[in-house]
Amino acid sequence: MRSCGFVSPRNTMLTVFGVVAGTIMVVSYGLESRGAVWVAAFAVGCLGAAVYGALTGAWLFVVLELVWAGLAARRFTLLQANQV
Repeated sequence: MRSCGFVSPRNTMLTVFGVVAGTIMVVSYGLESRGAVWVAAFAVGCLGAAVYGALTGAWLFVVLELVWAGLAARRFTLLQANQV
């Protein structure tokens, strides 16, 4: 299927949102060992990716990203409890 050359602003913004969410996930995952704030950032990135998946209709992706966000949030709370 060939594109007609027109890209809607909505699709462009959706793509940018997905790239930003993915970038936040990758960068924060790489920096998780530096502190709990990066674990929280990873959870936020996963939530953003889940929203992106919902907006694109990729429901399995949404479920998986929500699981990752939940695991990261749990890890964040455990790290915070150990710092007190």
